Amino acid sequence: MRDALDCGNFDRPGDDVRAHRSGEQQPRGEDGSSPRSVRVEADVMAKNGGIAARNRVWFEGRNIVALNFVSSPGAGKTTLIERTLRELVAECPWAVIEGDQQTDNDARRIAACAVPVVQINTGAVCHLDAQMVFDACRELNSPTGAVMLIENVGNLICPALFDLGEAAKVVVTSVAEGDDKPAKYPYMFQAASLVILNKCDLLPYVPFDADRFEQIAHQVNPAARVIRVSATRGDNLDAWYGWLRERRTLSATAANA
Repeated sequence: MRDALDCGNFDRPGDDVRAHRSGEQQPRGEDGSSPRSVRVEADVMAKNGGIAARNRVWFEGRNIVALNFVSSPGAGKTTLIERTLRELVAECPWAVIEGDQQTDNDARRIAACAVPVVQINTGAVCHLDAQMVFDACRELNSPTGAVMLIENVGNLICPALFDLGEAAKVVVTSVAEGDDKPAKYPYMFQAASLVILNKCDLLPYVPFDADRFEQIAHQVNPAARVIRVSATRGDNLDAWYGWLRERRTLSATAANA
C-alpha cells in the first residue's frame, strides 16, 4: 500500500497558505488568483506532464495498454473492473492500480481475482498523479502485453486535469446520477475516449433519460463512444469487452510497426 499525504508532491504551495493565515495581502490578477499560486499550479502541472510522458513511453515500450478509470463515487468502477477480470483473466496478463483516499477494500477485491494489484491511498488528495502511477508500476513490474487498469479516486474534476500516461480515459457513470452529468462536468467527458453508462438494470426505477444523457455526452465530446451496461447483471458487457480488445489490437499493431 502506498500513501500520498499532500497535493503538493511537486512543490510547496504552503507559503501562500501561511501568508493568508498571517493576514498578509497577496497581489491578485484579473481572475482573482495570486501570481504565486498561478506559478505553483503551472509548475505542478508541468512536472506531472513530464512524468506522464515518461510513463507513456514505458507503457508503449512494453505494449502495455493503460486505462484510467474515472467516475464520481459509487458509479460502479470497481464492480466493472472486478467482473471484467473474472471473465477475461485468461485472455492476457493484467495489472491493477487502485486509488482511494483510505482503505485497501478495493485492492482486496481485485486480489481475489488472482490479478496483481497495488493500492494507493491518497489521503487528502483528490486524484492520482503521474508519480504515484510511476511508483506503483515499479512495484507491479507488469509483463509485456499486459492491460493495466488504473482506478482513479472517485471525482469528476481533478482527475480530468492530471495525465497519468494512460492510453485512454474511461468515464464510468451510472443511471443513479443525473442524465445531465456530461454538461455539468464537461472537462472530464471531453477527456474521455469511452463513456460507460452503468447500472442500466435500474432504468425502470429511476428518473433517468439514457438517450438524453448520450446526446449531451456527444455534444460535449463527439468522438467519445458511449456504451450502456449493467456490471452486476451483465447487460451489454460484450460491447465493453469488444472495445477493450480493440485497444489491445491497436497497441499491438503500433508496437509491431
